Amino acid sequence: MNEIAIQVQDLSKQYKIRFAAGRHNTLRDEIAYGFKSLFGRNGRPSTLGDPSALSNSFWAIKDVSFEVKKGEVLGIIGRNGAGKSTLLKILSRVTEPTEGEATIRGRVGSLLEVGTGFHSELTGRENIYLNGAILGMKKAEIDGKFDEIVAFAEVEKFIDTPVKRYSSGMHVRLAFAVAAHLDTEILIVDEVLAVGDASFQKKCLGKMGKVSREGRTILFVSHNMGALSNLCTTGLWIHNGQTMLKGEVTSVVNSYIKSLSTADQADSSKGRRSGNWTRTGTPVLNILNGSLLDSSGRECTTFSMGESIVLEFDVEFYHRVSFINFTLEISRTEMGMRVLHLQSDDTGSVFQQIPKGERRFRVEISNCLLYPANYEMHLCVWSQAGVLDYVEAISSFSMIQSNVTKRTQPLTTHKQAIFYTPSVWSEVPLDDATNPYGASV
Repeated sequence: MNEIAIQVQDLSKQYKIRFAAGRHNTLRDEIAYGFKSLFGRNGRPSTLGDPSALSNSFWAIKDVSFEVKKGEVLGIIGRNGAGKSTLLKILSRVTEPTEGEATIRGRVGSLLEVGTGFHSELTGRENIYLNGAILGMKKAEIDGKFDEIVAFAEVEKFIDTPVKRYSSGMHVRLAFAVAAHLDTEILIVDEVLAVGDASFQKKCLGKMGKVSREGRTILFVSHNMGALSNLCTTGLWIHNGQTMLKGEVTSVVNSYIKSLSTADQADSSKGRRSGNWTRTGTPVLNILNGSLLDSSGRECTTFSMGESIVLEFDVEFYHRVSFINFTLEISRTEMGMRVLHLQSDDTGSVFQQIPKGERRFRVEISNCLLYPANYEMHLCVWSQAGVLDYVEAISSFSMIQSNVTKRTQPLTTHKQAIFYTPSVWSEVPLDDATNPYGASV
């Protein structure tokens, strides 16, 4: 089980971009440019030795190193453009690395992007046999898998139609079915599954779970943190073409989520002062700012289901106040609906005899199980005399799916749901004496 299936050492890929130094602003320039194109390839002007043609280069991935054990399910995460797809293309032998090496032990089945690995002029049937032959399988072996592949892809009626006439969804269904069902030791799947509908995504994730239990190695790129956490055993976070973190999948996902929060702080509560808010108040006191924190005290605006959320805020008192209460309301942004209403006096917290000056307060929501969506917080300071200060949208945050629900289907499909709570489901035998409906007559 400890045998290494994939070993990557200092893997790098560089691309060069060539572009013209400037535009052609006159007819004379255009004619000269057209004349040069006669000497270029494929009707394009040759840039060799042309001082007006500039080149730029960038490293899609740089010095990436990691190992994947046989039977391991590795989830690869990172922002768009981080280098994830480039890495998978190298491992799938679609492109060659500029530097470094990757050692792969076993046959590889890949699903990288719509149409990859298919010949557009061939039918679905012909492409299945073509892919099997590329993997070194005999016709008899492919025959044994053929019906299962077609049934899984749900393209029976179109199996003898050229794939160039397939929709993107049909492409993906057939490509995944081929990659998952043919005899490969390593399965590489990119985010292309997002092209399919929700039911097919769930079907594919279930199939990958079954494949992993059979001991096959899987590399899975996804932006669905819940599916990735549920399916994968380890995680690899790539940022700007380099390895940021590799380890236990939950730890890697949480670190990645926190990085997203930090990067998105510009639009968040950080640094927002009272002048930016819609508010109702009195000259008694003023809410100055509000910051969202995670349980470790780091500023954060993206939380996983089940995490603790902390709002820390400062209040300036212009006069001595004998007694105050706080109310925190949370609304779902796209619905405009209040979903939580929390009051300090409900917890027995007492704030009395507060002198003039600035004070800091905090409220913590432990084990927050709001469904994945965008939310806003509204904060009120009040006393028996009425509202002393009320701030709308003092802070905003997003909840994302985690493995707390153990689901593979994205929870964002539950548009009307507000919060999640664990439940226990079981089947009760009909002859169970404790079940009045199953009692014998």
